[in-house]
Order: sequence, then structure tokens, then C-alpha cells
Amino acid sequence: MLTLRSYALGEWRAAGGRAATLVNPATEEPVGEVARGDLDRAAVLRHAREAGGSALRAMSFAERAERLGRMSEVIQEAREELIELAVRNGGNTRSDAKFDVDGASFSLSAYAEVGAAFDASHALSDGPGVPLGRSPRFHGQHVLVPRRGVAVHVNAFNFPAWGFAEKAAVALLAGMPVVTKPATSSALVACRIVERVVERGLLPEGALQLLTDAGDLLDHLGPQDVLAFTGSGATGRHVRGLPSVIRNAVRVNVEADSLNAAVLGPDAEPDSELLDYFLKDVVRDVTQKAGQKCTAIRRVLVPVPLLSRVREGLADLLGAVTVGNPAEPGVRMGPVATASQLEDVLGGIGELSACGRLLLGGAERVPGVGAPEGKGFFVAPTLVEVAGEAAAAAVHEREVFGPVATLVPYPGHAAAAVDLVARGQGGLVSSVYSDDTDFATELALGLAPYHGRVFLGSSRIAELSPGPGTVLPSLVHGGPGRAGGGEELGGERGLAFYMQRVALQGARPVVERIAGR
Repeated sequence: MLTLRSYALGEWRAAGGRAATLVNPATEEPVGEVARGDLDRAAVLRHAREAGGSALRAMSFAERAERLGRMSEVIQEAREELIELAVRNGGNTRSDAKFDVDGASFSLSAYAEVGAAFDASHALSDGPGVPLGRSPRFHGQHVLVPRRGVAVHVNAFNFPAWGFAEKAAVALLAGMPVVTKPATSSALVACRIVERVVERGLLPEGALQLLTDAGDLLDHLGPQDVLAFTGSGATGRHVRGLPSVIRNAVRVNVEADSLNAAVLGPDAEPDSELLDYFLKDVVRDVTQKAGQKCTAIRRVLVPVPLLSRVREGLADLLGAVTVGNPAEPGVRMGPVATASQLEDVLGGIGELSACGRLLLGGAERVPGVGAPEGKGFFVAPTLVEVAGEAAAAAVHEREVFGPVATLVPYPGHAAAAVDLVARGQGGLVSSVYSDDTDFATELALGLAPYHGRVFLGSSRIAELSPGPGTVLPSLVHGGPGRAGGGEELGGERGLAFYMQRVALQGARPVVERIAGR
């Protein structure tokens, strides 16, 4: 059995002490262990700041971008190995594992392209320069420079490759060293990626460290450090309130819970391409990664006249999904990640079912095809329908992080849909499926204040789009309120979290030279 090690202070370290066992969630067989023990985490952060940060800042954006491109190539070369690990440790189907691994390499290559456009610069201009007096000689300019701290990344269990890469790509390009902490339950993939990067010597010493156990790491954060966290809203609130974070005004980015909605427009016809497109996107989001995506569709808003057609369509498509061991041919959905995750999902289904009518699935563990009898954290795709305009609080407050969606009827006008979606108190993404430009515009503008992203699905893009659940590095990822109030990615925008904006004022030639203009 594999023992996962931390990579810290320039070497691989197998900590002592009590070990946590990683299992295959389809069979419950052990696949590895993570030892929890002694490691001077304050020294880890110092090493990152002093060795890694100095080396990264000595490189230009273009040079750092070149390293990201090589990291992307390493992941592509190891693609089959990483997919196999994701199937075994994450309970992913092969398709789900590819989604994660390919998303990681794509994010790194995308930021390699962003950085290449900056050439040999060491600072970034932030907007145009401005004259500060009657003479143009007295000049002002905002610039972005790398912070002198370390970027601590605490990642979730559902995307061990993509979650690592999307954060690391932006931080490293910005010139900040990274200490990454993968979720324990699915850490095999992230650990293997870091092993490959270290083996190839792709980054300066101290630029990338991996901890399998966070310990007291966050207690040692300083005023130049940043913390990016993906996970539950409760844990996000906890890290924001840490004494070290408050005392040092540490920058924190949180991506947390999200009751994402998909709204079908009243212009959809019962047998139209638009309706088929809508149904397929909902089913994919319910079943991909067993519904364990922060961007998955949780609430399905349907105009009352189309409710019967959508109900039947979703029940047919979801009912045909084979649930089981993803190593078996024909299995389309694997288990949820852990025993505690299964317990949480089944409890959530019970809460939602109490608000309405259970159409499919249920709040009980099910046997998985190809899994040992009585083993595996399997739950069936589940669909709950609520009556009226879904006044029940749980529908808009309880995110069930599994293959579960709630069917919510609405009167068919944009204002009613906005009101229902807004009850989720902030989300990462919600989507509109309509060929009616006026309806889509009104709804999009109504949803925009509550989301980081609004997806506009129509028959015009049905063959082109990967759907609302796919996070693209060129667009921001994050959302207000319940979703954590954070923002990641967004192309060049993502760099600002890891850099200090400073206003320069002085003689124009000097200011422009510093700004790299």
C-alpha cells in the first residue's frame, strides 16, 4: 500500500504518527495511507518565501509561463496513469477522470499563454497612465507586482488534479510560491502530479511544496501571504476567522457551497432541440463526478406548462444511468467519495424529500454494479419535485453534494425565476436555456448580481458548449454570498489576487520604465 509523503524543505518527507487510510470508494479496499506527524510548518512557509519567492521573482512572466507549459506537458504525458489513479482513489468513471486531468493540463497551458504575452516584464500595468497636473511630465500609473509571501492552497476532494492546477497556475505565473494541501481522501492524484513536477526539476527550489497534513500551517500565515480555500461554507467561515488571518489581514479567497440553478425558458417546445439540450445538460451535471461538482445544477426551474415533459424526460434519462464500480464496462456513474460523504448525501436527500415528491432515487445506499456485496458508497441519481413556487427552505438552503437535483416549477416569467434563484443566496453559476433573446437578457441581468457566472444556453450553441458545469480559465470562477464571496481565474484578472496593486507617481519616463510600458 502506498504511503503518501509531503514534499517540503526540498525533500520528500514521510511523517510519523497516526495514519489515515485512503480507500477505493467503489470497493472500500485500502489504496494508500497518509501519515500525520511532525513537520515544522512555519519553516515550510519561510522556505517558500525566502527560496521559492526570490527565485520566481527573478524570472520574468514569460519565463514563469514557460514553466507552466512544461508542467502541462508533464500532466499530459502521465495522463493514463493519473486517470487510473482517479478511478481507483476517487471512484471516478474514466470520463470523469479525464474531465479532471485534462482540465488540469488545460488550465496550466492557458496560463502559459497568458504569461507569454507579457514578454520579459516583471510588473504589470493596471490600466492606462494618467497625468497628475498641468504638465504631462508629472504622471501616475497603477502597477501590479508579486507579493513577497506564499500562496497557501487548500483544495477539495472532488477535483484533485484540476483544483491543484487552476490555483497553482495563477499563483506561479504571478510570482508567488505555492504550498498546496490536497484533500486527504483523494490525494493520490495530486501527489503524483507534484512527484512528476519535482522529478523533472521544472520549478525553482521552494516554489512548490505539498503537505499531506495541514497541521498548524495556517497559524503561521503572515501579512504578505494569501490563502485560497475550496470546500464547505462552514470551513470557509472558520479559516476567515483564524487569528493569524485577522491579525495579519491575510488575503483569503473562498469557494464554497452553491445551489446552482438551471432555468428553462417558456419558449421551449416539448420536442425541440432546445429542450433536449437542456435535459442533457441537467443529466450530465447530476451524474458527472456523481454530482460532486461545485458547479453542478442543483435546482431545475421549469415553466408550469412544460413540467410534465421535463419530469418524464429527466426520469427516463436518469433512470437509465448504470451506477457501480467505474472499473466495470458500462458503468456511467461511480460512488460518492467517502463514507461520510455518503451519509451527508443521504441525509440531504431526506431533507429535500420532506419538501416535495420523490420522483427517482432515494435516501438509501444502493448496490453498485461490479462492486463487492455490501461495499461501496453508492447512491442512485435522485430527483425531487416540489410544489408551487418552492417555498420550502431546504430547497434553497441545503446543497446536497451528490447526484441529486430538485425540480421547481415557476410561472414562466423572468421575474419569478430571478426571485426563486436568488433564494439560494449566491452561487457560482446559474444557467438560462432559451432562444428568446428578450427573456434571456432579462433573466441574465436579474441573475447576475447573485452569481460569478451566468451561462446562456440556446440552440445556437448546443453543439459547441461543454455546459455550465465546466470552469474555463479565461472566465472568472467564484461567486457572492453562500458561494464564498471569492473569485479565481478569469485570465489575467486572476493574477491580481496574488499581486500588490501600487500607485506610482513621478516623472513620466521613470514611472513608465518601472511599469514596463
